[in-house]
Amino acid sequence: MSLIVHKYGGTSMGSIERIKNVARRVAKWHRAGYQLVVVPSAMSGETNRLISLAKEIQDQPDERELDMLCCTGEQVSVALLAMALKNIGIDAVSFTGWQVPVKTDSAYTKARIESIDDARIRAEINAGKVVIVTGFQGIDSLGNPTTLGRGGSDTSAVAMAAALKAQECLIYTDVDGIYTTDPRVVPEARRMRVVSFEEMLEMASMGSKVLQIRSVEFAGKYRVPTRVLSSLTDPDMPLDEEKKQGTLITFEEDEHMEQAVVSGIAFNRDEAKIMVRGVSDKPGVAYQILGAVADANIDVDMIIQNQGTDGLTDFTFTVHRNDYQKTLNLIKNKVLVENNLTAKEVVGDANVCKVSIVGIGMRSHVGIASLMFKTLFEEGINIQMISTSEIKVSVIINDKYMELAVRALHRAFELDAAQS
Repeated sequence: MSLIVHKYGGTSMGSIERIKNVARRVAKWHRAGYQLVVVPSAMSGETNRLISLAKEIQDQPDERELDMLCCTGEQVSVALLAMALKNIGIDAVSFTGWQVPVKTDSAYTKARIESIDDARIRAEINAGKVVIVTGFQGIDSLGNPTTLGRGGSDTSAVAMAAALKAQECLIYTDVDGIYTTDPRVVPEARRMRVVSFEEMLEMASMGSKVLQIRSVEFAGKYRVPTRVLSSLTDPDMPLDEEKKQGTLITFEEDEHMEQAVVSGIAFNRDEAKIMVRGVSDKPGVAYQILGAVADANIDVDMIIQNQGTDGLTDFTFTVHRNDYQKTLNLIKNKVLVENNLTAKEVVGDANVCKVSIVGIGMRSHVGIASLMFKTLFEEGINIQMISTSEIKVSVIINDKYMELAVRALHRAFELDAAQS
């Protein structure tokens, strides 16, 4: 009997009526003979509501207590879904992350999964039950509840599928698959039938919000077949039809992929740029700056270092916009002082964004970056930073030009005519 993991996002769980629809869909798969583990998110808007409550108490909420608070959203979802399934004759049981347990490190609000004990889940599914497990959360070695960061339910689901060696992980969301870019920005964007793991990893890291990057990393590491599809379709559609829906993240390159040099345009509004200008050009400076940033649990994205001729260097990097002020203060008030470093100035810009072109076809084609730069030039858009990998090119630009850049690049690479 095949085991399948279903994950449902906040929109899918956004009302009692939608929870009942999820129950009908899950029941359909269960009655077809599949063993099911379901990982739901909190109801739409609930996590934001809880964070807002916390900020009414503390400007910077204690992270351990914030995790304790935010865990309650998913607990509501799993209990309601279990009730909805029981109400239509399907035996179901719900578990929190710490009841499984899903073991994590102690990096509150950004915890990473270390292991999943699947014994309790297997016992219940072998008894014929649908098992529902909270996404987004786990427990550390000291018994404290932890959360995996926003979008962490995707990671929970793929990690659960890996631990259980599931046949497939189905990510049900409010969109019907992976698009060449966000259709809200480019109405001509096309849904892709398949996307390679490498492309999906780059698109997630570059700002695509369909899947959290850590869920894609898990899928790649453990080779978990993963499909993104809509939960807003008819829950009673024939199962054979539903299995063909959405976008499959595959580990095999096929003939359709070779036709598209660039598969998608990703963008991220949540970028901020930090510039440390005129710092001493000597061994260890990069570590002295970025080591402290890493120790503060701040993720660094793009990095550029420009070596001068006067024994000084300029060091520029980007962080999440939420970490902008924290990083700026850290560099000014701690890093330079404790490391006895001098700098001409430390400045930043929170009004930037990242735009990226992604495609495995870049490996065998030349001139891709130059077409990107030419397109932005023709639109009068200045490039502030550039980063590349084998299958992507990313630029930092002023955020007021983001939508213009995405639309122009989508046209330039003819993605509206790409194979879906």
